[in-house]
Parts: sequence; C-alpha cells; structure tokens
Amino acid sequence: MHISEGILSAPVLIAGGGAAIAGTALGLKAIDYDRISTVGILSSAFFVASLIHVNVGPSSTHLVLNGMVGLMLGWAAFPAILVALILQAFLFQYGGITVLGVNTVIMALPAVICYYVFSPLLFKSYRVAMAGAFACGFGSVFLSALLMGLSLILTEENFWEISALILAANLPVMIIEGIITAFCVAFIKKVNPVMLPGYTQQMSGFQGPRVPGAKEND
Repeated sequence: MHISEGILSAPVLIAGGGAAIAGTALGLKAIDYDRISTVGILSSAFFVASLIHVNVGPSSTHLVLNGMVGLMLGWAAFPAILVALILQAFLFQYGGITVLGVNTVIMALPAVICYYVFSPLLFKSYRVAMAGAFACGFGSVFLSALLMGLSLILTEENFWEISALILAANLPVMIIEGIITAFCVAFIKKVNPVMLPGYTQQMSGFQGPRVPGAKEND
C-alpha cells in the first residue's frame, strides 16, 4: 500500500513529511532501551510482509501488519515503519523518497490510533480480546486505505474513483490482517503475555496506554 512518486501535490507531500517527522520524534521518545529489539523485529516483519504486492492504479496492495506493529509498539510504530519504508524505497523502489513522509503517515498513524483504541481490550475476556485484535488488524488497514484515498483526493478530485477502487481492493487484506493479528495476540497471550502493551499496568491495575513523555506521579 504505497503511493508512487510523481502523483501527489507539493502541499500534500509537505504536510505528510511534517506529520511523519512529528510522529517519528514522539516514537523515538517512546522507545525504551529494552524495547529496541522488539521494535527491530516488528519493523522487519512489516518490511517482509510488503514484499509481495499487487498494483492497484497508482498504488499497490499487500499484507501490511501495521495493526500488529501499532498494537505492540504504540508511537514507536512511526520510526519502525519509517525504517522499513526507507529500505523498501532504496532496495525495491516501492513508493519513493519524496512520498516517504506521506506513506509513513498512511501506515503509522492508523497503527497508533488502533493502539489507543484496542490495546485496553487485550486483557478482557478471551472473546473480547480476540474481537479487539481482529478489529485492530482490520481497522488499521481500513484507516490506511482511507488516508491514502484522502491524500489522492486532496491532490486531484478526479482521484475519487481510484480511491474507491483502492478501498475495495484492500477489503480482503483487511479481513486477512484481522485474522493474523488475532492469531498473533492469542499466541503471545499464551506464551509470553508480558510482551503485550499494558501488561505491567494490568498486573497493578490497568490505567490505559502510556502516552510518550508522560511522567508518573511519585
């Protein structure tokens, strides 16, 4: 799900670049030393998932896993996804350099949104946790498709039909992503639940996802 070079207007590219810089700054601030390996592994998973893609107009569709990345990393999804997109642009010419900021926002912002919406559900009953995980995978791709369509429409109103096509083409991907995310969450809950966001808070009274830079009261 990459937008190619030479399609978006300069204002959209600039706005996307600025948003990507801000998100990446927050993400880097949120990364603790002991989470660096987790960030690297999930960045690699995002990179590999995007290798097999099908072109859809000026974009492409493929497995994304941004919902899982966001669910596990929160704001750290921004730098993790940015690194993967940079490697894809240089190694395989997916997307491009000028659209790197926009593509990062398209992938990472839904991941962060889904983190805040669905991570509190992971320690509810099994059915609620699985439903939340599925919705996270489904919703992250859905929001990414919407953001991609919005980026195209803000560039040229004639992109309405292409935007609708992109959304429809990614519907099977949304379902598959939801299933994969639910399966991964179920596996992690069984073998190593400490990896899940909010585990420590859950053990001492869950207080919701942590906001980067927020200080705890003594």
